[in-house]
Amino acid sequence: MKPSLRIVVVAPDLDIVNPEDDHATRQAERSRSLRIGLLENGFNLVATLPADVFLTERIAQLQPDLIIVDAESDARDALEHVVMATRDERRPIVMFTNDGDTRDVKNAVAAGVSAYIVAGLSPERIRPILDVALARFAHEQALLQTLATTQSELIELSAELKERKLIDRAKGLLMQRQGLSEDAAFKKMRKTAMDKGLKLADVAQRMLDVADLLT
Repeated sequence: MKPSLRIVVVAPDLDIVNPEDDHATRQAERSRSLRIGLLENGFNLVATLPADVFLTERIAQLQPDLIIVDAESDARDALEHVVMATRDERRPIVMFTNDGDTRDVKNAVAAGVSAYIVAGLSPERIRPILDVALARFAHEQALLQTLATTQSELIELSAELKERKLIDRAKGLLMQRQGLSEDAAFKKMRKTAMDKGLKLADVAQRMLDVADLLT
């Protein structure tokens, strides 16, 4: 992993309004630990952002290579904001939380989180966690690209089969009505297509349309 990797952390504000709020204190300590760990590992922490309605715009401006969500009780809300912010331009997402609810894990993975880490903020674990997240994201993107290519090829094949059926039907029509051989019918259709600057399938479709009108 390159040290210049641009990382954005999405986390609550570190300011503790009530010193007696144990949850806020723990969250602030977690966030500080995460940021220190990133810096100690040589990563480029470009910003720490709140999970709010402006997140999409801010991420679009910063163009990070990876997004870390650091959340606990509000993990689901934070993740929803991040997913919306990366909907049009996917990025690897790593989520650090103390919430071990398996339902949240499943929802996070389904939403596109590359790594969901429970209580794993020790500095020595950060680099391998991000390595794995980036590798998994790259693998998933490659699979999606392969799937898209396969779907495109299937669409093209379906179109080719449809055109071939049209040509075969039109060829059969010529053979039946003009007493032509299969080869002669095909050559006649091909000549018509060349003379008129049309695709062979377009000539076939026109022939069939005319035949339907005369039926």
